[in-house]
Amino acid sequence: MAPHHLSTWYRSITHTSRAPLRWLAAWSRITFFGAIMLVRAMSLRSYTPQVRYNLARHVYLDTAPILLWFTVLIALFTLIITRIVVVTATSYGLSQYALEMVVRVLVIELIPLTAALFIALRCTIPSGAALVEMRRAGHFRRLRAERLDPVTIEVLPRLIAGVFACITLAALSCVVAMALGYFAVYGFTVAGLQDYTRVFGHVFEPVFTLIFCLKTFFFALAVSIIPMASGLNNVEGGPSRETAALQGLVRMFGVLLMLEAASLVGNYI
Repeated sequence: MAPHHLSTWYRSITHTSRAPLRWLAAWSRITFFGAIMLVRAMSLRSYTPQVRYNLARHVYLDTAPILLWFTVLIALFTLIITRIVVVTATSYGLSQYALEMVVRVLVIELIPLTAALFIALRCTIPSGAALVEMRRAGHFRRLRAERLDPVTIEVLPRLIAGVFACITLAALSCVVAMALGYFAVYGFTVAGLQDYTRVFGHVFEPVFTLIFCLKTFFFALAVSIIPMASGLNNVEGGPSRETAALQGLVRMFGVLLMLEAASLVGNYI
């Protein structure tokens, strides 16, 4: 074998053997970053006037502009899915199970995942990519020169705002979906309210409700922590802004899939 072929082969083997170590190191940094940010979020000392101002600004920018039209989008999606499920169940003589299927599939599974992905693509991944540019522009160094913590001032407000926006969109969308699901099945009457309440009581039993709330909360943490960690750990000379955003998206999507699989196991197995 020619020397240059041996050199190429050796570099390829070395690169492949180091991939698991790089993967493990990346997830270790993300886990450590998430633990640190959770501690800072629960500490009252973190909320200086500047941090409170940045937090209020990011909460508004990440939630208010998208709240109305995301709700409208979920309303249209709910009407379409409900109509499809009701017509299909009726055609097979299973109309008594149609509403429960809508609640389990749409409210429990699809809406929290949709809200998490929407907030990630709209807010947290761009914020994580912006951290790359802020570091490269020297903004973090200027804050340290002023004896200010850039992580607390710039990262913590974005992270909390992402969690708040994700939970808010998921909660509001679930309420809208439940109301529209009732009107799509029973129409504008209160005659089906008792049956509808019975269905919800059957679906939202204590363990099921706990898993639903935990899944929504961990979805919000995942879509907020992972893009921020990817941006903060992107050092000078590392990947570009677009590459950092793509890496955060891939890692976040993998975590969301694992959380969804764990919730399905807890609910149905």
